[in-house]
Amino acid sequence: MNYLSVENLTKNYGEKQLFTDISFGIDQGQKIALVAKNGSGKTSLLNCLTEKDTPDSGRIVYRKGVRVGYLQQEANYDESLTVFQTVFETENEALLAIKSYNKCLENPEDSDALQDAFDKVSELDAWNKESDIQEILSKLRLHNLDEKIALLSGGQKRRLSLAKVIIEEPDLLILDEPTNHLDLDMIEWLENYLSSSNVALFMVTHDRYFLERVCDEILEIDRGELHRYKGNYSYYLEKRAERYQVAATEVGKAKSLLKKELEWMRRQPKARGTKSKARISDFYDTKAKASQNFNENKVAINVKMERLGTKILEMHKVSKAYGDKVILDKYDYTFKRGEKAGLVGANGAGKTTLLNIITGAEEVDSGKVVLGETVVIGYYNQK
Repeated sequence: MNYLSVENLTKNYGEKQLFTDISFGIDQGQKIALVAKNGSGKTSLLNCLTEKDTPDSGRIVYRKGVRVGYLQQEANYDESLTVFQTVFETENEALLAIKSYNKCLENPEDSDALQDAFDKVSELDAWNKESDIQEILSKLRLHNLDEKIALLSGGQKRRLSLAKVIIEEPDLLILDEPTNHLDLDMIEWLENYLSSSNVALFMVTHDRYFLERVCDEILEIDRGELHRYKGNYSYYLEKRAERYQVAATEVGKAKSLLKKELEWMRRQPKARGTKSKARISDFYDTKAKASQNFNENKVAINVKMERLGTKILEMHKVSKAYGDKVILDKYDYTFKRGEKAGLVGANGAGKTTLLNIITGAEEVDSGKVVLGETVVIGYYNQK
């Protein structure tokens, strides 16, 4: 069953061409990822699909009655509401029925209204919905349902957006970077949910491992064109490399032909016949083809360096706590030259606090942090 058809879609910003005449469809149960270099039009395409932006030309057709859920990178909520109230700010019939039933329970004297609400929940078979909501919010570490939106961190608001779009059980999920602000346990839960669900999925993500395990089809926007690969991320990488190799061979042939045609162009008099005009047109086509570059862009950054000594960073019996919550307890660690260390932990475990201690942004309660004399720290933080 087809949920969405995109036909000959074109979008430009000024002189910048994002994509031209792209077409694809999404069927029930399909799990599709959209990949492209930054600035190629991924979010613009998502915005066109969700009517937050308008394409320059082409058509977007949804099957009648298909319910679409969109997780965008930034969500605007009424900050005076609680988490629980925000979840129930919806057009979903089942959620509205539960909301109405709970409101009637606060005024049980109105037995007719209570009976009507009871019948509506039964009709929609929504009795398990509230426990499902509690489970999803719990999995995404949103435990305090009475907390005001204004008091939530950016990460919590992002997780609330994800919870909300899943709770509403759409037929088609459109997700823009769904793993942002999720820890490893949450990502694993989301993988299992999406893989086992029959929901259709159209997703943009830079998390290649998540993409590999969830999606069975990859769409790539490259130089304004859309390329489709029916397989997972590994299959996409293999086939894209083959496509680049074929394209590079064709560019090589075009460059050889361009040299000959360039000599002919220079020799021709100004007055040209019909055949000459056709050949001139072919010359410019060949020139455009020969100008294509299929090398992956690489960035080289020159950095002023001093000789790095043997002492990098040492942490001796470092302790840090916030009230009763202990972040570090007499922690010892010596960083070695050339070492590549990764830091993992649940949200709120103290990862950012440890980084702030290392970089000197926060003081320790006890112990000491010793930085090598020639060490310069570069800190790329969340903000």
